[in-house]
Amino acid sequence: MKTFHFKKLFQNGEWLHNQQVTVDTEGKIESILTAEYGDEMFDLAVPGFQNAHSHAFQYAMAGLAELHSTASTPDDFWSWREAMYSLALRISPDHLESIATMLYAEMLRHGYTHVAEFHYVHHQKNGKPFENLSEMGERLIAAAKRSGIGITLVPIFYQKGGFGKDPVDGQKRFISSSAEHYHQLLDASAKSCKLFQHANYGIGIHSMRGVEPTVIADVSETFDQNLPFHIHISEQLKEVTDSIDYLGCRPVEWMLDQVKMTDRFHLVHATHLVEGEVKGIANSGANVVLCPTTEGNLGDGIFPLRSFQELGGKWSIGTDSHVSLNPLEELRLLDYGQRLTSHKRNTYYDNTEGNSAHYAFKQQLLAGRKAMNNFVSDYFKVGQYLDACVYSSEHPLIASSADQNLLNTILYSTDSKLNQATISKGKVVVKDGCHLDETAISSDFLNTLNDLKNRL
Repeated sequence: MKTFHFKKLFQNGEWLHNQQVTVDTEGKIESILTAEYGDEMFDLAVPGFQNAHSHAFQYAMAGLAELHSTASTPDDFWSWREAMYSLALRISPDHLESIATMLYAEMLRHGYTHVAEFHYVHHQKNGKPFENLSEMGERLIAAAKRSGIGITLVPIFYQKGGFGKDPVDGQKRFISSSAEHYHQLLDASAKSCKLFQHANYGIGIHSMRGVEPTVIADVSETFDQNLPFHIHISEQLKEVTDSIDYLGCRPVEWMLDQVKMTDRFHLVHATHLVEGEVKGIANSGANVVLCPTTEGNLGDGIFPLRSFQELGGKWSIGTDSHVSLNPLEELRLLDYGQRLTSHKRNTYYDNTEGNSAHYAFKQQLLAGRKAMNNFVSDYFKVGQYLDACVYSSEHPLIASSADQNLLNTILYSTDSKLNQATISKGKVVVKDGCHLDETAISSDFLNTLNDLKNRL
């Protein structure tokens, strides 16, 4: 048993003062009560952020896609994708584990305590399956275990090279040729999750263009209905036009017509929607996963968040390609994109909540948890693991703020410098801005990058 004392604890939309949280030997909360002391003393605690969309291996290429040809050929998502394929073809299982361990340690440093890993580099470099179908997924789980982050492994069904097209050579490590083969991969992934008590798994479809649509419908109906279901959709305009050419309708339009979507569905990006699609997603209960810094970096576009929220739509955030790992930056950019296109400032609000940061925090937390198959609505709850991002109260802007202004000040006016600690599963894994195993993890990661030679 161990006790943590927080000057303030953000619980279900309000700040509670002088809170003592007791955890058992597993890190689960035994009690939350008002007290003046604890085994460890901290300042301002909010629930750990939920990272609902990650491609871990892409962290090794963060910052490398900004050298552009001066020729007339445009640099867009599709040209970026070729650079991503090049990296995917080169990484070994050891490389992936090292990259993911560094990435997850950095996520923890920024306050994320759980990640949904949208994982599609499955096979050997020649495209043949490993003897252990989940070899690469198992390395991601090992990385999560070493760093201390919770992980939802989402092994991805990737079958096609585009609507009606065979896979290209750059995709050969991703491919499951049929729903049966994907089910085998999913079963292997489920077994790998047993290696870490804070690992679980979900179903993942790469995209409408990546799996034959009739097969997507079959998977959605016949696979385990109790698992979260993740899919990239309508990220790029070309994807939408290709869908219209192949199916006679838009991607989300097709999903709404052919798949019975519920709140276990998580539509990643969903950037390019028409009004009926926005309404359809909201009415179905499906969630969207928004990755603003990656969407901005790739030139994807801006999701119609304001109209989606007005219909009661739910959303979470993810870091995707990891050009940024700061959840505050994701939330700010998401908000500012809406303000710039609407010319209004009230993005994060509804009929019951007019506090921007409170609203945004609740959205990303609860929908993010659903992406991990966690439907707990209390921010901190007895019987659940203690996951918290802790901010210092020493900065004058924080120290002088009343409770109603406190979370807004953190969200809109600070950076990771104020992260005092991250507590994951009842254990302090980051303190004073450093992961407790940072030196060794960083050294391993540097050796991996030097071996890959992709940053030269």
